[in-house]
Amino acid sequence: MFVDETKVKLQAGDGGRGCVSFRREKYEAFGGPNGGDGGKGGDVVLEGSNNENNLTRYRFQPHWNAGRGEHGRGSDQSGAQGKNCVLTVPPGTLVVDLETGQVVAEILEHGETKVLLEGGNGGWGNKKFKSSVNRAPTRANPGEPGGAGEYKLILKSIADIGLVGYPNAGKSTLTGLITNARPKVAAYPFTTLHPQIGVIEYPARYKRLQIADIPGLIDGASENRGLGHRFLRHIERCFLLTLIIDMSGIDGREPWADYDQLIGELGAYDPALLEKPKLVVANKMDEESAVENLKVFQRTRDVPIQPVSCLTEEGLEELKELLWEKVSEAKAKEKEVENSDSGNANDDSPPAKP
Repeated sequence: MFVDETKVKLQAGDGGRGCVSFRREKYEAFGGPNGGDGGKGGDVVLEGSNNENNLTRYRFQPHWNAGRGEHGRGSDQSGAQGKNCVLTVPPGTLVVDLETGQVVAEILEHGETKVLLEGGNGGWGNKKFKSSVNRAPTRANPGEPGGAGEYKLILKSIADIGLVGYPNAGKSTLTGLITNARPKVAAYPFTTLHPQIGVIEYPARYKRLQIADIPGLIDGASENRGLGHRFLRHIERCFLLTLIIDMSGIDGREPWADYDQLIGELGAYDPALLEKPKLVVANKMDEESAVENLKVFQRTRDVPIQPVSCLTEEGLEELKELLWEKVSEAKAKEKEVENSDSGNANDDSPPAKP
């Protein structure tokens, strides 16, 4: 079962109570206060982990509580801190506060941690209230309550390349050929029911790229036909969108019309997706009709295209190299924009005089 969106109810630990206590020892008639402080409540902490790939555990266990801080004790003994509640989530997880609708946290990397809710502070024991005018205080503070809230966890996969196409266009077959993933492949639509993340290896460079294969889109996916288009959230962070087209035109389909429809569905979901670099993979070039269709496509659509055949495996090595080139260009451009924005933000010099 694959879950990429679920609700949770979280509770940080309450702080422990402070203690009211006095020293009682032989020959110490007025030993004074010695009540310890209460312990701090445990925090609710998010932690990114590559060992997680979806949010299934939180669908079936939506309530999570951190430990309460121990109460203070006599003999100047402070209570222990409550145990933190650590929620391990896949990188790419967003946390939305259901009350405000605002994104309150985002985990992007393995090992990254963020405190979502802080535990309550422990109460002071009576020794903290001792003064020159109050030598035997009988006051102690209760612990503060820990934070609580209801949140929605949303997973947006982190991958370099997003693979989009119609059912049976060859997405899963291509993913299995160029990555280490082994998605289900069959001769019927919607064999891919949830996103698959594969890794493309480049041994000569000692590098790798991640590609997200999402369920197939059909006409009207934005209107919730087929599997809908909510899975498109998994390509929002990609540097490159790869549209795989069945160039053979089986069943009288026109590849250029399929391309236009895919672009339309992407724009209906989020117009920002259309601003990303795109590459068309022309699949099934082993068919005779694919050659003529490819010529028409290249004349009528101005987009980079790479012909391949998943049946004969022709063009796959060229595709891998082209993917590396396109992703590298996109990353360099994004870094250049970030550096430019950072430079403008740090430029505090006064404007030049006319």
